[in-house]
Amino acid sequence: MNTLQLFSRFVAGSLRLVLRGNRPYWAWIAGLLILIASGVLAYANQVRTGLIVTAMRDQVSWGFYIGNFTFLVGVAAAAVVLVIPAYVYNWKPIREIVVYGELLALSAIVMCLLFVTVDIGRPDRYWHLVPFVGHLNFPQSLLAWDVLVLNVYFLINFTVVTHIVYRAYHGHHYNPRIVVPLVLLSIPMAVGIHTVTAFLYNGLAARPYWNSSILAPQFLASAFCSGPAILLVVLQLLRKFTSFEIQDEAIHKIAELMAYAMFLNLFLHGAEAFKEYYSNTEHLLYTRYWYQGLGAHRTLVPYAWAAVTLNVVSFALFITPRMRRNWITLNIGCLATYAGCYIEKGMGLIIPGLTPDTLGEIYQYYPTLTELRVAAGVFALGFLVFTLMLKVVVPISLGEFQRATAVGGNPALRQAQGTPSGVEG
Repeated sequence: MNTLQLFSRFVAGSLRLVLRGNRPYWAWIAGLLILIASGVLAYANQVRTGLIVTAMRDQVSWGFYIGNFTFLVGVAAAAVVLVIPAYVYNWKPIREIVVYGELLALSAIVMCLLFVTVDIGRPDRYWHLVPFVGHLNFPQSLLAWDVLVLNVYFLINFTVVTHIVYRAYHGHHYNPRIVVPLVLLSIPMAVGIHTVTAFLYNGLAARPYWNSSILAPQFLASAFCSGPAILLVVLQLLRKFTSFEIQDEAIHKIAELMAYAMFLNLFLHGAEAFKEYYSNTEHLLYTRYWYQGLGAHRTLVPYAWAAVTLNVVSFALFITPRMRRNWITLNIGCLATYAGCYIEKGMGLIIPGLTPDTLGEIYQYYPTLTELRVAAGVFALGFLVFTLMLKVVVPISLGEFQRATAVGGNPALRQAQGTPSGVEG
C-alpha cells in the first residue's frame, strides 16, 4: 500500500470519527453551525450593503473585528508557553499535552485571518495580499510582514501537528529531523506574530496612544496569560469527559507561568500609565478617555476598571500556590484572565487609540448587531475547527484510532511526543 493510500485511509478514518458522537457532542456542533450560519448571513449583508452596516466610521475606522484579531493573535502566540518547556527543556508533563496548545494556535490563526477578511470593505481585493499573485509591497509594508508571519506560523504548526499525529496513527515516533527544527523556528515566529501586530499600531505616528516602545512586550505578556487560560479549561474538560490522563503538575505549572506573565502585563501597563499621567502632555487625552472619560463621554470607563480589576484578581489567584492548586479558584482565575485581557486588547486598545480623532471629535463607537453576529460566526468556526481536530487527536493519543495498535496498548501520540529512541534532548 503506497503513501497516498495510507493517508487516504487516515483521512477517511478521521471523517468517521468526527461524524460519530453522543448527544452533547451533536448539540455543541449544532449550536456552532447555527452561529456560523447567522454570521455568514450577516456578512453577506455587509458585503452587499457595505461597511455602513457596522458602527465603524472615519473617526473610528477599526473596531470590533480588529480588536478580536489582536486578541486572537495573542492566543495563537501563547502556544510557545508549552513549546519551550516541552521541546527545549524536554519536561514530560508538558510534553504530553503540547499538541493541544498547537491545535489551539491553529484554530486561533484561522479566526485571525477571518477577522481580517471580514474587516476588509472590498474582499474581492484580498488577492493583493497573496504572495506572487498580488503586490505585497514587502518589506516596506508592515501589513505585508503581518501577512507573512501569520501564514508562516500557521504552516509551521500545521506541519508539526500533522506529522506528529499521522506518525502516531501508525504507531511511530515523530522524525526529529523534521519536527525539532520546525519547533525551534516556531518560537521566534510566535513572538514575531504578536510583535509585528504591535508594530502595526505603534508605527502610526498620528495615534499617540499607540506610540509606545513597550507595546510589543505588553502584547506578549498579555498573550502568555490569555492563551493558557483557554487551554487550562480545555485540558480540564478533556480529563473530565475522556480517559486521557493529564497530570496536575502540568496544569499547575502552566498556571504558575501565567502568574509571572500577568505580573509583567500589569507592570508594563502601570509603567505606561505613569508616563502618560506624570508627563501630563496633550497625549494624555487618550489615556484619560479610557480610564476617566472626557466630560460626559465615560462609556469606556467601567470597562477599563473592570479589566484592571480582573487582571489583578487573576494575578493574586495564580501567584498564590494554594489558590492555583484549588480547582475552583484556578478556574475563576482563568475566566478573570480571559475576560480582563479580552477587554484590555479589544476596547482598551482600539477605541481609545482612535478617540478623540485627529480633529478632536469624539465618536462613541458601539458594535452593531451585524458586527456581533459576524464575530460570533467567526468564533464559532474557530471552535468548530478546534473541536473536530480534538475529535481525531484524542482517540489517537489514547491508542483507540491507529493503523496498528502499539504493543501493550501504549498511547502512540504520547509516545510520539516523547524523546525518540536514541535521541537525547
